[in-house]
Amino acid sequence: SLKPGDVVRVRPGDNIPADGEIKEGLSSVNEATITGESLPVDKVNGMGVFAGTTNLTGVMDIVVTKAGDDTTLGKVQQLIVAAEQTQLPIMRMIDQYVKWYIPTILMIAGIVYFFTEDINKPIGILVISCPCALIMATPTAMVAALSAAARLGILIKNVSLLETAGKITAVVFDKTGTLTTGQLYVTKIEPANDVEPARMLTLAASAEQMSKHPAARAVMNLAREANVAFTQVENFEEAPGKGVFATVGSEKVVVGRESFLKENGVDVSGVSDPALHEDQGFSTLYLAADGKCLGWIGLQDKSRPEAQQAVKELFDDCGVRRITMLTGDRSEVANRVSAELGCTDFKAHCLPQDKLAVVEKIRADGHLVAVVGDGINDAPALAAGDLGIAMGAAGSDVAINSASIALMSNDLRRLPFLVHLSRKTRTVINQNMLFGILFIVVGIITITMIEVPLIMAAFLHLIGAVAVIFNSARLVRFGEHLEPHI
Repeated sequence: SLKPGDVVRVRPGDNIPADGEIKEGLSSVNEATITGESLPVDKVNGMGVFAGTTNLTGVMDIVVTKAGDDTTLGKVQQLIVAAEQTQLPIMRMIDQYVKWYIPTILMIAGIVYFFTEDINKPIGILVISCPCALIMATPTAMVAALSAAARLGILIKNVSLLETAGKITAVVFDKTGTLTTGQLYVTKIEPANDVEPARMLTLAASAEQMSKHPAARAVMNLAREANVAFTQVENFEEAPGKGVFATVGSEKVVVGRESFLKENGVDVSGVSDPALHEDQGFSTLYLAADGKCLGWIGLQDKSRPEAQQAVKELFDDCGVRRITMLTGDRSEVANRVSAELGCTDFKAHCLPQDKLAVVEKIRADGHLVAVVGDGINDAPALAAGDLGIAMGAAGSDVAINSASIALMSNDLRRLPFLVHLSRKTRTVINQNMLFGILFIVVGIITITMIEVPLIMAAFLHLIGAVAVIFNSARLVRFGEHLEPHI
């Protein structure tokens, strides 16, 4: 058996046997079994892979980090098994009253025999009133719903939480990494007078090409998209959290915060003040060459493409009355994202304890609250909500353990689906229960009134159970429209 530290070679078409990190090789991997996303993910050296996913194109050497039940897939399986062993409130109610069912049926069968003196009639009543349809009404729907959710990468730890999801009236979102991508993108280049934006981008990308900072990667990504040629740099030096120095060609370039440039004697008064664009919530990188400020580059954390649609569906189709966004970011950034997505309110500069206080306040206002976050720094708020949902939980033990529901992908469209699945499951359970009760009542009346062969009574009993199973099975295909993740 595999253990952490082992190296395995996975060829095209093979399933990856354990969680690990790619030591050597390039490939595309189908991660639908973990994240629910149908499009393959490109993998390169150093990236993580999950057990149970399928290698599609190249050969990879993988260093095992987790094996067996410790893998993400193993934890998923454990959660599904545990969820199937939990009970909905309606199941507990059935268990409470089932002790009266058998005496009642026996009493009815005895009364019928007393008046008809036909032994076949009470036997037929006992056969057709065997409560298979009633007993299977809830578990079959529950298992089908868990299957539909797991297919889309939604892990539900307790089926009672599935019922809660259909009743939520308020949703609290963490901003970074949940409503937004958590990655910086260049959205504005503001050059000084007589400075070409293309020259700014060339100098900034060339100077930043050796930096691993997220802002540097954002600048380099834009340069690659614009087909800007990078210039070799010399004397590269990085001041952590401040900026970089580099010699690009014959020019000495400084890229970084406004305060960093001022520390190095650069006058930035010749360019427009980013504060004029506060409503857009820019993070800024200033650029200077040979002591002269050439302008600034504005970066933003973009909203997820599907976030606006998901928020709209929660309001329009799911009956949610309040959506609150919490973030530790600046007020102007929070205001921009909140307005862009249509949230009812937001709170900026939030520490973990502040998020917890907001959730408790909303619950005190009479709302049933779902809290959606990344499952790590939002753990107190996730635990305080009626429903805690961790986004992007694939590979994160903390995320899987801290939330009551874990979404293995970052697709926010899973949230309205979860609400719809909850309500559809409740509808199917009610249909099954109503059918099971009516089937037994009508069966008893029919057998009492007319002659029904015992073999026919047994056949009808089987038909009733099969009807409940097929009605529940409809839930398995629920949400198929979400599977092509684009």
